Amino acid sequence: MRKTKRVIAMVLAVLMLAVCFAGCGNTSTPNESSNNEKSESKVYNIGISQLVQHVALDAATQGFQDALVKLLGEDNVKFDLQNAQGDSATCTTIANQFVASNVDLMLGNATAALQAEFTASQDIPILGTSITDYATALDIADWTGTTGMNVSGTSDLAPLDKQAEMLNELFPDAKKVGIIYCSAEPNSKFQATTITEYLKEYGYEITEYTFADSNDLAAVTTAACDASDVLYVPTDNTAASNTGIISNIAEPAGVPIVAGEEGICSGCGIATLSISYYDIGYKTGEMAYDILVNGKDITTMEVQYAPATTKKFVEDRAKALGIEIPSDYEAIVAE
Repeated sequence: MRKTKRVIAMVLAVLMLAVCFAGCGNTSTPNESSNNEKSESKVYNIGISQLVQHVALDAATQGFQDALVKLLGEDNVKFDLQNAQGDSATCTTIANQFVASNVDLMLGNATAALQAEFTASQDIPILGTSITDYATALDIADWTGTTGMNVSGTSDLAPLDKQAEMLNELFPDAKKVGIIYCSAEPNSKFQATTITEYLKEYGYEITEYTFADSNDLAAVTTAACDASDVLYVPTDNTAASNTGIISNIAEPAGVPIVAGEEGICSGCGIATLSISYYDIGYKTGEMAYDILVNGKDITTMEVQYAPATTKKFVEDRAKALGIEIPSDYEAIVAE
């Protein structure tokens, strides 16, 4: 009897050890399994505020959405896309709505949209795209490449020294260059101030012509054409939305325009040093994925720039003005 009890005890011990080892073989705890399922089924809500509708900003928004759909799956991301129609006050309203909805991340497409979102929240991750200079946009004195805040993103700035070099390549005999931009856009002022110094090195006389909004753009463009041999229009959202006004004055006046980006060039320019807005938008989407899924700290994420630039020109306008374009320029089609 004692021997039987001893055998039974040994069998029970072996069974208990087997159960124990089987449990150890399962490395996922109930909580971990639950977290994995939650991660796979998570739907991320993204608020997108775009300042105004035009080709460049539209391309950046599309690139951003395409990247997140590809990385997350279209069932795991929802976009609330809002267009402010060029109104800064509307940007503020949109940003406050995103905060009230407790979105997971906000995208500010253009400076005014980014600024409104940052004012609305210092907690929700905010990415910018089509931002020329983050230091100017966010009033950062000592720029190091990161904001140190809940903001990062991509810049649409093509090298201004190279833009000045291109203008001189095309118009070496010009004397007076007029720079047209919207006074309400601080990044346009930044570009104008920066490129002025580069253009002066080539001996040009520079005059800035600023407009408050589209209502006085025609008068300002007329004054600039009357006093300039060449015009430069930086990356400027208001100008980009009103290239028809600029073109209808500059073309009959025979004054060529070098533009800061391809959308403006297509609408009214002769040449530009172009970046891909779709590409910077796509890169911003990849940054969003790193924040949302990989837990990357946005405060330490460096602002990213377009990987390449391309010299482009509008063939019809160049021919109409008798401007010879070097062979390394790529033709684009005017609007």
